Amino acid sequence: MAMAVSSGGGGGRRRGRRRGGGSKPMSEINVTPMVDVMLVLLIIFMVAAPLMTVGVPIDLPKTAAKQLNTEQKPVIISVNDLGAIFLGDEPTTLEALPGQLSQLGVDAANDRINVRGDGAASYGSVMQVMGALSGAGYSRIGLVTEQKQDN
Repeated sequence: MAMAVSSGGGGGRRRGRRRGGGSKPMSEINVTPMVDVMLVLLIIFMVAAPLMTVGVPIDLPKTAAKQLNTEQKPVIISVNDLGAIFLGDEPTTLEALPGQLSQLGVDAANDRINVRGDGAASYGSVMQVMGALSGAGYSRIGLVTEQKQDN
């Protein structure tokens, strides 16, 4: 009994075209177009991400104060020019604000709360929000402004 041994691996077939004139379907995936699409999407998200911070449109007052370095992300409360109050992007009332903060798990002693007041908002409406927060036991309250651009 004799046994045949081929040296080419894969049953002795050649790569490429067959002698019969037909072609084998290509089973390789070209990843270059997929990488190009992924890089374009990455650039789009990198440009769009800073624009999605807080969705309430507010015209912040400009000051010469420097930006604070904080390790944790603060809770954002916004007051627009009409005096409406927003917790993040959701509208709320002055009376419901402390209860909603406690539902979110905001720690009154350690978590920072930033109040964004529109430049056209009345001083009294911003101070009412800060007074309600202080009365509910929140001690780390800050005001958010924009930095002045040197021209």
